[in-house]
Amino acid sequence: MSYVVLMLLFGLVLGLVAVASNPSPYFAALGLVLVAGMGCGLLASLGGPFLSLILFLIYLGGMLVVFAYSAALAAEPYPDSWLSGPVVLGILTYLAGAILASIGLNVGRHGLPCVTVDEGGEFASLRGDVGGMALMYSEGGGLLLLGALVLLITLFVVLEVTRGPGVGTLRAV
Repeated sequence: MSYVVLMLLFGLVLGLVAVASNPSPYFAALGLVLVAGMGCGLLASLGGPFLSLILFLIYLGGMLVVFAYSAALAAEPYPDSWLSGPVVLGILTYLAGAILASIGLNVGRHGLPCVTVDEGGEFASLRGDVGGMALMYSEGGGLLLLGALVLLITLFVVLEVTRGPGVGTLRAV
């Protein structure tokens, strides 16, 4: 299990580097999908599968809006790839920074503690993530509806901006 967690953490760092280097909006959207998948997989491996599934569905909905918006505003027909010179330099800089930060924080065998959701699970009647979801829906229902409304309005704004070449905000003057 520790190898799976290590691979998920490695994929998470690589996805964050892909988003930070950002050679094009297309590649940044791909990096966001990788980060969301690895982060939710890490959350599921630490004992929160239900919360991980819900977060992944929310991330996919939000990233669909972000990808549609970034693809509509990408003016380059041939964007820089991850193998071009400045992008490779940025990737190496971010990876070196991540390695130096992990050495500086001394995260390793005796580093930061890791506690799972099911800690003390023999004394609980429900799993930790299911109880958290119930609390989110009961106490945070208003904020949940507000977040859904904001995502819906954002989707309509993106669709209006990218409606067509002759109409909407992005038209040739």
